[in-house]
Amino acid sequence: MSMMEKSCDSFLEALASKAPVPGGGGAAALGGAIGMALSNMVGNLTVGKKKYAAVEEEVKSLLEQGSKIMEELKTLVDKDAEVFEPLSKAYGLPKDTPEQAAYKEQKLEECSKLACSVPMEIMRKAYEGIKIHARMGEIGSALAISDVGCGVVFLKAALISASLNVIINTNTIKDRKFVEETTAEMDRLLEEGKQLADKTLELVLQKLKK
Repeated sequence: MSMMEKSCDSFLEALASKAPVPGGGGAAALGGAIGMALSNMVGNLTVGKKKYAAVEEEVKSLLEQGSKIMEELKTLVDKDAEVFEPLSKAYGLPKDTPEQAAYKEQKLEECSKLACSVPMEIMRKAYEGIKIHARMGEIGSALAISDVGCGVVFLKAALISASLNVIINTNTIKDRKFVEETTAEMDRLLEEGKQLADKTLELVLQKLKK
């Protein structure tokens, strides 16, 4: 059974257990998907309303983009579990002989790079989702503006959580070029994503306090 096929209760039970998966990466992806679902809820509450007829086509476009990101994040919940398994096994490899030690080092390097790939993708999708929320906060239904705020907070959390999963893996990677390139993209996504999420949340608060 995939992670996304579990009930909410069974997913949380597995997350709380000592089982290696799901972990922080899967939780980040699921949180991001929840954030995108909230954006789409606002969009669906906006479409069809005369008051928002002028922006209806743009909102429909945001809905399409949001649905795609939500599905991709759901897929990444399972993908995170898939890439962690070989890394977990690599840590258990013997290193009693020079040959075994060299093989273990090689496998750890390969698996750590693979394990970085999913949280990096979660960060990219969360950042895209934050941009959608930023626009939905500007043009979406005022009656559901609080849900834009809730959604963007989920996506900011997904962005930050995923970055922690990138860092813990890059810490063990010896390929400096890979680490530098990955860290540079991670830092850019974090900086821009957090700033835009905070700006969107501030906009939501301003509209709520009117």
